[in-house]
Amino acid sequence: MAISLEKGKKVNLQKKERTGLGEILVNLNWNSRPRNQGFFASLMGGGKGIDLDLGCLYELKNGRKGAVQALGNAFGSLKEPPYIALDGDDRTGAVTTGENLRIDGNRIAEIRRVLVYTFIYEGVANWQQADATVTIRYPGAEDLIVKMDSFNSSDIMCGLVLLENVNNETFSVEKIVQFYKGHEALDQAFHWGMRWKAGRK
Repeated sequence: MAISLEKGKKVNLQKKERTGLGEILVNLNWNSRPRNQGFFASLMGGGKGIDLDLGCLYELKNGRKGAVQALGNAFGSLKEPPYIALDGDDRTGAVTTGENLRIDGNRIAEIRRVLVYTFIYEGVANWQQADATVTIRYPGAEDLIVKMDSFNSSDIMCGLVLLENVNNETFSVEKIVQFYKGHEALDQAFHWGMRWKAGRK
């Protein structure tokens, strides 16, 4: 069984007694190949695959802020701050496991909030064709599903899920699915207050 999150509503992760939250896995899967591409579209480059990147903004209790993402090789770490790590970079969408972001839920007392996002690194900003789904998994609980069911945007960045610390015991999870022109616009919308410059893989 899985729980499908509704936009704007929050749910709390279920903390196990004694053992804590454990490792929280945030998985992104998508369809890399646009459907219904004609011959002329393929000649013009329209048949090129979509490369979505998974990442997050984080804010720790000590005030440290940053991003975990493949862009800039900022893959993070589970063993040391920010206690968030990206497994790797799937540039095709064909990898069955998609892209995975891991959060050490047992370090919740040190994490204030995490904003999970995806952006189109390569390909046309056609979110409907990408058909992306986010799945949040953690020990002993049902999966949480976030469907990207809003499509009418040409912006390349999408804020997906916001996790916020609740009394150092658990995270609240809120479905966002809102589109932005880039990292800086996403940052400003959620008042992260970071400085941004262009980067590449």
